[in-house]
Amino acid sequence: MNIRKNIILSFLIMGCMSIDAICQNISNSSELNVKKEKKKKKRKKYKLPEIDLSHWKVTTPAGDGTNPLEVEPPEILNYATNEDLKPYMYNDSTKGALVFYAYPSKATTQNTKYSRSELREQMEPRNNNVNWTFAQGGRMKGKLEIEEVSKDADGKYHKIIVMQIHGRLTNEQRDLIGQDDNNAPPMLKIYWKDGKVRVKTKVLKSLSVNNVEVLHEDAWTDDDGYTFKEEVGFGRFTIEVTVSDGKMVVCLNNNEYAVYEDVNISRWGVFENYFKAGNYFQTRDEGAFAKVKYYDLEVSH
Repeated sequence: MNIRKNIILSFLIMGCMSIDAICQNISNSSELNVKKEKKKKKRKKYKLPEIDLSHWKVTTPAGDGTNPLEVEPPEILNYATNEDLKPYMYNDSTKGALVFYAYPSKATTQNTKYSRSELREQMEPRNNNVNWTFAQGGRMKGKLEIEEVSKDADGKYHKIIVMQIHGRLTNEQRDLIGQDDNNAPPMLKIYWKDGKVRVKTKVLKSLSVNNVEVLHEDAWTDDDGYTFKEEVGFGRFTIEVTVSDGKMVVCLNNNEYAVYEDVNISRWGVFENYFKAGNYFQTRDEGAFAKVKYYDLEVSH
């Protein structure tokens, strides 16, 4: 009997040890899974756009009804915590993009009826008087996408200007033609329209204008425009603008090119210029809005 009891006791002890080992393995496996889940959560990183804003100021639809809100360097560098800017310029930390939101408001800039959340290049921070000429040259490249845009009464998407080269009179030119401000026409406007990228430039109404007459805005008009063949839709696309003495090139996705090299570009050389990028919304329809995302934006001279 004692032998039988010992055998039964041995089996019971071995069974308990096996169960304990199994339980221990389950426990270890559970702990391992928990640790893996924690590691996965820790690995999730927030992405930020790699855009240097130290040489840009921004204009937004906010303001007192006449003058829009503008923020210059260095304050613009704190846009993520600026309560006035947050509704119009903010990070999409999931995709790593800088979002520009615009809608029709009463706060518009001089000589336009449209609102914008748009960057304006400042070669010297806080100074609009330092700009560049085509002879000096310049390059702007951006990777962007249209996140969302409203439609008009006909069901067509509203237009957005996403990049510009804007002209500017020097103080001497302004005084020479008796103008109140330094504003000159935009030589280049790049639109997003119905999922495609469209380019419009300025051309002279008459090639016979002299060197003083050419400074007047009414000496210039829009060309017929050019629409790139590729449809970008609501996906990411890259635009690169390169200017040099008497020449301007606009490139879409390193594939399609629009080249401007004629007398109009040559005569434009009299103006100073600055780059613009963002969301210049082209409608005053009630309830309209647009969101433009920039992933990269770089400028060089």
